[in-house]
Amino acid sequence: MEINGVQIDDTYAEAFPTWIARVIITAVTEEWAYRSAVEATGFATSAIGCPCEAGIEGFLSGDETPDGRPGVAVLFCTGKKKLKEQVVERLAECVLTAPTTAVFDGLPDAPEKIQVKLHFFGDGYEYQKEVGGRKCWVIPVMEGEYIGEEEFGIVKGVAGGNFFVMGENQMATLIGAQAAVDAISAVCGVITSFPGGIVAAGSKVKSNKYKFMPASTNEKYCPTLREKVPDSKVPAGIFAVYEIVIDGLDEDCVKEAMAEGIRAASLVPGVKFITAGNFGGTLGPYKFELHKIL
Repeated sequence: MEINGVQIDDTYAEAFPTWIARVIITAVTEEWAYRSAVEATGFATSAIGCPCEAGIEGFLSGDETPDGRPGVAVLFCTGKKKLKEQVVERLAECVLTAPTTAVFDGLPDAPEKIQVKLHFFGDGYEYQKEVGGRKCWVIPVMEGEYIGEEEFGIVKGVAGGNFFVMGENQMATLIGAQAAVDAISAVCGVITSFPGGIVAAGSKVKSNKYKFMPASTNEKYCPTLREKVPDSKVPAGIFAVYEIVIDGLDEDCVKEAMAEGIRAASLVPGVKFITAGNFGGTLGPYKFELHKIL
């Protein structure tokens, strides 16, 4: 299959289940909501070495938030047992402390909930009030008051949807990957958790040489190793590879994000080949076949 002259490999991306909380952060301006969201989603690129995977899903207007202020929706993704801990710590340290912020549940209809009790920080001066029809806690702080819900819906989602953008040189490939991330950002319910949404150092499970490593470089996709690795996956004429990894609330939104990202990348001159990563079913139960998605 080819799209816009770019060959699409006949393969699939392998993904695995995760639990997700969606949090809406609002502030007096979009910039302050965004700054808090960036902090709250830090050190959260990969489950391999981070306590969770997290990222910004999108921006919300005042018409879309409970308090009528501009907001940012973020997704936190990890195992069910760790999710509460991660949401508590990130909201307490990165949102409660930020100027003018408030937080609200982004999945109010989810059947399962976690409790995120930050109101004890108020040291007895906290009180409850209703905001936008939602029961919230108000905590007196130095700038005035912090407002937040303390019950958040969680759902079982999908982590690790992916595709690889391959090109004739580094800059063309990077621009293609950036175009893919930009297109994905318009899809609801997904995040690309790596810096700028792009993975420059893709990994494989475990290591061929160092037994203590849970993951190591994916040598089959390193262009500089094409002549050294017998089973290299880098075609001739390819000199750079970037991976886009997608987490989402369900399979459908991950499929949509992959399709939109691949189409966008294929429009960039210098992008020559697009494939996806899998481990033969050992990583997870979800298979996203590129040709079917497109």
